[in-house]
Amino acid sequence: MKNATETEGLSHGRSVAQKQRWIEGGIIIAFWGVIALLDIAEGAFDPGGDNGGLRPGEALHTFLENAAWAILTPGIFWLSRRFSLEHRDWLRHLLLHVFVAVMVAAGIDLIKGTLWDALVTGNTRPISLLYVLNSFRFVDEFLLYLVVLAACFARGYFLRYQERQQEAVALRAHAAQLQAHLAEARFQALRMQINPHFLFNTLHTISTYLERDPRGVRRMIARLSDLLRYTLEMGNLKEVPLRQEMSFVDGYLDIQAIRFQDSLEVHLDTEPDVMEALVPNLILQPLVENAIKHGVSNVETGGRIELRAWREGEHLHLSVGDNGPGLAAPAEDGVGLRNTRDRLESLYGDKQSLVLEPAEGGGLVAHITLPYHTGADLYTRAVST
Repeated sequence: MKNATETEGLSHGRSVAQKQRWIEGGIIIAFWGVIALLDIAEGAFDPGGDNGGLRPGEALHTFLENAAWAILTPGIFWLSRRFSLEHRDWLRHLLLHVFVAVMVAAGIDLIKGTLWDALVTGNTRPISLLYVLNSFRFVDEFLLYLVVLAACFARGYFLRYQERQQEAVALRAHAAQLQAHLAEARFQALRMQINPHFLFNTLHTISTYLERDPRGVRRMIARLSDLLRYTLEMGNLKEVPLRQEMSFVDGYLDIQAIRFQDSLEVHLDTEPDVMEALVPNLILQPLVENAIKHGVSNVETGGRIELRAWREGEHLHLSVGDNGPGLAAPAEDGVGLRNTRDRLESLYGDKQSLVLEPAEGGGLVAHITLPYHTGADLYTRAVST
């Protein structure tokens, strides 16, 4: 259920939108009303006009003509939003706008001619839409329609620009808050042997995509907030269920997927009965980060990360593979791998291992072996002792 704050926010948003619609409606009516008054004033003071001014019914004719434009203007606004020229099908949309402009202009001219005969001259000559189209009498109305359409596009561009600016300000404020939280969490992250660079890299990615992809940035910030919250709340635990560790890695990979424009493919292969097995807290993230940095980042297209977890007797096996260039020669462990090895050794002694081996089809696999145990096993041992 929505809480009171969300409900109040939605109500406020609807109220603002409704108020904006009323304001825009008033502006449209006022604009066409002023145009009608100017046209009437020009006719009234035109010395070349019949009887030195307006003929009977001409003022009403002018008001009705402009009233028709006022009624049509919201529809033109809707068409400009629905069939924007920023869309990839902009040429088809442009042709649609030209067709609609011709038909509306011809229709307005037909209405004008009919009203003129009925209100001013009293003629009963038949006027058809086909006649208006063939005689090109609608050119003035066509140009006027294009002016209104251009105003609609300008309004749409301005509103989108204003919205992006507001989103950018909000995202910058949120990013500043995250940087403050990061400063507080950095010591805990280092103490837990987590490489904090992924946090800074994510903030850098956020700043890079701030203007280009606000929706993606919002997703990144949401995911990064979850990761920070997890490290602050659960970072002191030595071991966690594999299910929980996989959830953390999934959030990290979601951020990377946005960074790689959804070209990063992640394949998960885990046996159901190992998801409750206990593993070192935050043990997989440095390996995944290493696979992305030295593996898929060096692949032009189709980056792939493969996570596997399975059990063999009393041992749990975890592997993180990539389809990168692999290791051409033995290389010295980086900080992330050294910290991972040290944490495994401190927890499990010689009952664990971490090896790097070539992947089938190219790439590299980091393979961890550690004793298989669950929270229930530890409870049973504690009770038995």
